[in-house]
Amino acid sequence: MAGENWFQWFYLIVFLLSILMTLLYMYKWHKHFDVHIAMVFVLVPVVNLGYVLFSRAQSLDEALSVNMLSFIGGCFLELLIMLAVFSLCNVKMHRLLRCLLFLISTGVFLSALTIGRSKIFYTDVRFINQNGIVALSKDYGWMHTVFRAMVFVYFLISLGVIIYTWFRKNQVSRKVLALLFLPEVVAMIAFFGGRQILPNVELLPLAYLFAQVMYLIIASRMALYDVAETAVDSLVENGAVGLLSIDFKYHYLGSNETAKEIFPALHDLTVDLSVKRIKSFQDLVTPWLDTFQENDTRCTQHYEKDSRIYLVKLSWLYNDQKRRGYQLTITDDTEDQRFIRLIGRYNDDLQRQVAEKTAHIEEMHDQLILSMATMVESRDNSTGGHIRRTSEGVRMLLDAMEGEETAELPEDFRKNLIKAAPMHDLGKIAVDDMILRKPGRFTPEEFEKMKAHAAEGYRIVHEILAGTDDAEFRRIAENVAHYHHERWDGSGYPDGLAGEAIPREARIMAVADVYDALVSKRVYKEKMSFEKANGIIMDGMGSQFAPEMEAVYLRARPKLEAYYSAMETETA
Repeated sequence: MAGENWFQWFYLIVFLLSILMTLLYMYKWHKHFDVHIAMVFVLVPVVNLGYVLFSRAQSLDEALSVNMLSFIGGCFLELLIMLAVFSLCNVKMHRLLRCLLFLISTGVFLSALTIGRSKIFYTDVRFINQNGIVALSKDYGWMHTVFRAMVFVYFLISLGVIIYTWFRKNQVSRKVLALLFLPEVVAMIAFFGGRQILPNVELLPLAYLFAQVMYLIIASRMALYDVAETAVDSLVENGAVGLLSIDFKYHYLGSNETAKEIFPALHDLTVDLSVKRIKSFQDLVTPWLDTFQENDTRCTQHYEKDSRIYLVKLSWLYNDQKRRGYQLTITDDTEDQRFIRLIGRYNDDLQRQVAEKTAHIEEMHDQLILSMATMVESRDNSTGGHIRRTSEGVRMLLDAMEGEETAELPEDFRKNLIKAAPMHDLGKIAVDDMILRKPGRFTPEEFEKMKAHAAEGYRIVHEILAGTDDAEFRRIAENVAHYHHERWDGSGYPDGLAGEAIPREARIMAVADVYDALVSKRVYKEKMSFEKANGIIMDGMGSQFAPEMEAVYLRARPKLEAYYSAMETETA
């Protein structure tokens, strides 16, 4: 290439490659991809185009006009990269802070637009064209210092978040963290030291291209880490599950191919038009929806077609946490239904086999509940084991109640309460991570949001156990989740119940829950001594806890302290 235009080819090639990276990203795009990364892929070609046009400028005015595109990179790309780091590291940034940073970047960019008309960014700027190599000779103003400081602060914040995540969060891929670190460092080297490497060429376009390559790799891996979504996608892709969505006015919203194979009438339905337009489909589905709307616990139906039996599960269709209509999930239930139909034909031996299978299903159900509770607990800021410890605490308190004439606790009550104890904090799944994992005292607003987990826990437990035949277990589990933060004096939440209005199972759960919180180490506090915890528990008798729990707690106290001491030894 000729000596006077090689750098023009450099900018052009980098620009074309950045477009190619953006096209690859669009081809690979998936709903799991982070929005900030998507914005980076949109802006990088725009910024790199600015460098191409700048290299071909013929005058100062033309150079200044196209140079504005490069400032988009400095002002907004660095901000987007930082926000992507926060998102991919699962570190929450408050919305107000995010808006403030955007306003700061916008302010700096607007000041850059005054170049040539104001001296706040460049006090003087001159156009240079030496042998075809275009450059600007600049005397910097105070806003340019602000600009460079802003970029450096964004880099430091991003680096700090990556380092924090590396050492404190084991649920974030180390490969992703390394891939996040590399483009940050390369961009800073190009921004602050690029001219020292190649005096006549800006290396930032190449750094942005490198960032695109890294983010393509990151985006592909992040889609794999969303276990819940990828599991659903896999089931749908494999054709194992049919999905059908209908709004509250019975308008057809859409379905996948599996659902259309099961219900051929869907081929004749038009999106946004009523399902009642097809009589055969109306006669089949409308009664299901009517029944579910009257009682959402009646959420399963069966449909037979071509010697196959399909299980249709009805649920609410949510969007932005609001109910928008109905979701029908259809699975092939032929084998199970055939097995069920055989039950009436066989003798006691078959009934025994059915009982064994039922017991196995109940065991799986219990394990599923425990697994769900454990997943919720993993989002919390406790050191772990809260579910196991509180369940054991409930067991010890129940043991201490044996022989009390006033207790009158049936064996089924004991078993149900012990089984329900792990579900008491399921509602925390609806609490924002920023609040749930906060390493310190909540603000009043945050505490109000945290308190919502009790009512939300009741809702979740109610939906999970809606189909169970064990009404007593369902009642106990719902009460434990709903009322374990109520206080005897009526100052608790969510309903402010007082005295005997608080179900007995919730009164027992409250003591075990608070005791574990006191004597266990958390991210925001050290564990409390048994003596100090005992003082707090005893002070709460008659105000926070039911008076009858005082004697029970005192009998259980030696076992509680021995248990927590043993737990401490195991984890030492």
